Amino acid sequence: MQPFSVSSEISTSQLPWKHRLTLRFAALLFNASVRSDLTVNRRLLNFLDPKIPPNPNSIHAVSSSDLTIDASRDLFLRIFTPTDAAINAAAVAATDSLLPPVIFYFHGGGFAFGSAAATSMDMAARRFSKELGAVIISVNYRLAPQFRFPCQYDDGFDAVKFIDEMDDDDPLLGKADLSRCFILGESAGGNLGHHVAVRASEYAFKRVKVIGFIASQPFFGGEERTESEIRLCNQPPLTLKLADWFWKAFLPAGEDRDHAAANVNGPNGRDVSGLRNFPATIILAGGLDLLIDRQRRYYEELKRMGKEVKLVVFTNGVHGFFSFEDLPEYSLMIKEMRDFIAMFHRNIL
Repeated sequence: MQPFSVSSEISTSQLPWKHRLTLRFAALLFNASVRSDLTVNRRLLNFLDPKIPPNPNSIHAVSSSDLTIDASRDLFLRIFTPTDAAINAAAVAATDSLLPPVIFYFHGGGFAFGSAAATSMDMAARRFSKELGAVIISVNYRLAPQFRFPCQYDDGFDAVKFIDEMDDDDPLLGKADLSRCFILGESAGGNLGHHVAVRASEYAFKRVKVIGFIASQPFFGGEERTESEIRLCNQPPLTLKLADWFWKAFLPAGEDRDHAAANVNGPNGRDVSGLRNFPATIILAGGLDLLIDRQRRYYEELKRMGKEVKLVVFTNGVHGFFSFEDLPEYSLMIKEMRDFIAMFHRNIL
């Protein structure tokens, strides 16, 4: 495979009014859910985005089931398996394999919101499974502020190890190709995905091979404000004030945003140039996301370190545009993901 380094921009129509209203409502909800004492109103969040059980029946060409890793920390996996028809329709199955790829999915929410069982995230994972023709393993990791760094990273990596160490007779092994595993992380999940990818690069797995990382609007930070953070500081749903709250709730007490967890390209960040197994990466960014400058920097640093990386900027994309499946950006994002996954069996990387 030959390394690639691509940066492209996609411009579409402006955000429809109904989605602008939805984002305004989301911003109000988030602000009402976080408190100055670094606690979270989970009752309100769970009321508006209730948890639902898995469904073993095929709904929208995908079935789902739960698998518990550690009940003491509520670490479980919700596994979404597409039908053969969905796999064929997505056209990402390898020519030399009848099994679909595996995607470890880490949801967003600033490390403080969300659940693999929440309605919105269940629906998102189900759509990804159908659209990408992949087995999606959605990880239910612990949340801040009750659980701070590095709990989320530990949970994410433990989920990958758990799949790698399954018994030989586990039915999942007959439904998925563990030699083609990807990490997909959205927002805070993109940050989590980066750190899990770093750990995975240094670990000798028996079955799992993480070959790609899809970073969808990854949540990075730093003490020095970027131009986009200043210019888009009040752009819903992720305002600068809310982003700062998330970092305070997640990072160890007394640490600032230049901590290696937040500022991966800052003074304390990890140089991954020596990690031969760091996966090829595609970064999906929104031009109206206050994090865009940090995502561009992430792209530039991975490129400088000699990693295979592609940056796609959706010019009119706000933070969280991946939640609106009726937007043209969503369809274009799915195409980018599908093409990225397909490259690994067309041998063109």
